Amino acid sequence: MTYKQIKWLILLIPTITIGIWEFSRHTFFLQYISMELGNWLSPLIVFLVTMIFLLKLFNLLEKMQEELKQEKAYKAALEEREKIARELHDGIAQSLFLLSVKMDKLKKATRLEDNEAYQKIEKTLHHVNQDVRQAITNLRHAPEPHMLPWEQLLNELIQSVKEENDLHVTTYWELHENDLTAKEKIELYACLKEALMNITKHAHASRIWIDARMTETGFICQVKDDGIGFCEETSKAARYGLQIMRDRTEEMGWALTFNRRNGQTIVEIKKENAS
Repeated sequence: MTYKQIKWLILLIPTITIGIWEFSRHTFFLQYISMELGNWLSPLIVFLVTMIFLLKLFNLLEKMQEELKQEKAYKAALEEREKIARELHDGIAQSLFLLSVKMDKLKKATRLEDNEAYQKIEKTLHHVNQDVRQAITNLRHAPEPHMLPWEQLLNELIQSVKEENDLHVTTYWELHENDLTAKEKIELYACLKEALMNITKHAHASRIWIDARMTETGFICQVKDDGIGFCEETSKAARYGLQIMRDRTEEMGWALTFNRRNGQTIVEIKKENAS
């Protein structure tokens, strides 16, 4: 039902109700109901119809207005993210690229390939460049669940991970559109995307297991892989991705844990409703 249809129904229902009542009582009930009683019943009937139907319409109207408000806020956030990403790309990212080109020229001109200090600087520059590129990607690829059906987006994400990385992905997914709020869908999708990105880029895994289901107190979502796990040598880009997940889950009041068991790395996101 559209916003315009709801407004017309709110205007027409009381009028139609009183019209039907007046026609019916003068045509069928006049010999049974006195004029005085009929006059008392008219506002009572309109009130009852209003309570039954119009309150539901008002709730629908308020819900649509709230969704519109959220959509505007989401759009404003996307525009701001895109602006920041563009500034990063045009500023820091371009400067880093220029610096890397100059360092390559310096290496060729002075033959510093075997210089340990130069190698460390080059490696640091490479990591910083990766971090900036990762930040730009995260800003520009904000969660899309407002744009397409959420479950369709999840399926497309998982399918792309399978096809692009030649991984075996086992999925057990029992969370549905109506189980989560719009904000929860956005943040859970983003966390899942970040977890899968870290696995494909850094874990050297061959298998992934994705498990998500409702619980008595909320939901639990696990992403497992048979890769190398977390260690001191985990790249800055990977640690940056994990920090993004921590920030998102903390904002939502969810619990985020990282474990290593039986040769598997387990990333778990858990929501527990307050009792």
